[in-house]
Amino acid sequence: MKHPIEQIHHTLAHVMAAAVQQLYPDTKFGIGPIIDNGFYYDFDSSHKFTEADFMDIEKRMRQIIQDKIAVEHIYKPADEAIDENKASGQIYKVELLEEIKRGDRLAITDVDIEQQKDGNISFYKIGEFSDLCRGPHVENTGDLPKDGFKLTHVAGAYWRGNEKNKMMARIYAVAFESKDELEKYFSLLEEAKKRDHKKIGKDLGLFTFSPLVGAGLPLLLPNGERVKKELEDFIRSEKEKRGYSFVAIPHIAKTDLYVKSGHMGKYDAMMPVMTDEEGDTYVMKAMNCPHHFEIYNSQPHSYRDLPYRIAENTTVYRNEKSGELSGLTRVKAITQDDTHHFVRHDQIESEIEMILGLMTTVFNIFDFNNFRVQISVRDPNNKEKYFGDNELWDRSEGILIDAAKKWGKPYTVQDGEAAFYGPKIDIMVKDSIGREWQLTTVQLDFNQPENFDMTYIAQDGSKQRPAVLHVAILGSIERFMGILIEHYAGALPTWLSPIQASVIPISDKQKDFAQKIYDELIKAGTRTKLNDANETLGKRIRADEMQKIPYLLIVGDKEIEAEAVAVRQRGKGDLGQIAINKLISQLQEEIKDKK
Repeated sequence: MKHPIEQIHHTLAHVMAAAVQQLYPDTKFGIGPIIDNGFYYDFDSSHKFTEADFMDIEKRMRQIIQDKIAVEHIYKPADEAIDENKASGQIYKVELLEEIKRGDRLAITDVDIEQQKDGNISFYKIGEFSDLCRGPHVENTGDLPKDGFKLTHVAGAYWRGNEKNKMMARIYAVAFESKDELEKYFSLLEEAKKRDHKKIGKDLGLFTFSPLVGAGLPLLLPNGERVKKELEDFIRSEKEKRGYSFVAIPHIAKTDLYVKSGHMGKYDAMMPVMTDEEGDTYVMKAMNCPHHFEIYNSQPHSYRDLPYRIAENTTVYRNEKSGELSGLTRVKAITQDDTHHFVRHDQIESEIEMILGLMTTVFNIFDFNNFRVQISVRDPNNKEKYFGDNELWDRSEGILIDAAKKWGKPYTVQDGEAAFYGPKIDIMVKDSIGREWQLTTVQLDFNQPENFDMTYIAQDGSKQRPAVLHVAILGSIERFMGILIEHYAGALPTWLSPIQASVIPISDKQKDFAQKIYDELIKAGTRTKLNDANETLGKRIRADEMQKIPYLLIVGDKEIEAEAVAVRQRGKGDLGQIAINKLISQLQEEIKDKK
């Protein structure tokens, strides 16, 4: 019987826990949620888990699968479940059960636990192992792929993510429906390692880090700064074509601004407070929207002015945990291509359509053509943490779902992933090796216009509230750079390459002619280097190939005579002699067309 992959992941997490219980009977169990491509489970045991244990655990898991044990769904009264888990020393399960009994909302991410309406608690049982869980699961362990999973690594994890609690051993696993899919996954991992932007970024001289500057704060080197500037200029140009006005805001603001917007209550852990000599408190901005709201409110607006689109490529600062930082893809200083659209309510659908069109144009340039839409809505069980009334939220969520349907791309709805002020669309994009990345975000907001008393004069002379769309096409530009480096395996297209051509004289005899070609290419607006280092020709060519420069222009006596260069194009090899004027036109055409 075929089961959804989420059920396979979920049941395999229980099977792993059952195997650990059999092998290490004194183990105390934490939680075991599903994650992308697999699952993990947290264990507290006198045994120190290492990867050397994985073979035994996997072998026992396969035995449990081979034994075709029924996966039983049972219900227990809370008191009975608590007593049983106390008797077996399962202190972490007791803690969760007591919270469920009190009716508390569990402060654990991704844990499928619920108290039934009749007061009984849902458990799933595999042999002697049972775990509180909502499910669903497969009906029998024999339905699981015995060769479709693999334990990958073990890490320390504080119980409930609180560093004051005990450190547990978290064993991670990946799982798929078949052995073939598992092998494809590991092949993809090997390819991803080769494309790791942290290694390529270092090799290509794009960025570096300094312990004195701090983790999560990359220092862009000249090559990296050039790539970033090209991205910023490109997205600015595309937005200006569509009527966006660019603004500039300071990087700090009084806490009053963020208290008014509600961010201080929600994001204060990311916003350390500074106090000036007059006693006013300030924070470094973790978001731009409140500043942009103040820009909107700085002048009156008519219905004719809308949509009013303001944009900015600017940095925000997030106090990310050190364990979550990674190269350019997770940093503390984040440059966003941030925009805010102030629109009449009757313009919302057409504005979203325009935004999705802009996004498609931009992503086509980078060969990102495989999109999926994720719509993030409220947590239906915790609506009190969101601004605004239910009617506004229902309307907002409905508009975004309708927009996704109209666009015609596949979409899913994610409960509990909305921002506190409104639902959002996230565009998930697949790269050249099939990995999925979240890029563009479109958030619809009816609440902050009320909060900041934003108005415009309607056609009948009355004051009306606009809606706001919070939009970032590239998102974090640092993160987008990291994604592109891996997407292209470092071989950025010509227009984006920090060095587009390298002129390489064969010997000192051709240096003057090589200098002339270099000067002409620079004058033509290309980013060119002159590689006349005191090395052999072969070494210089190899060095430039390692730097993934799109065009290598070799100059010898024959080229001087022909007023040409011998061209080696990245990915195509030797193109033979090309006249200098023709080469310049070719380069300019590629740069203009974003090739």
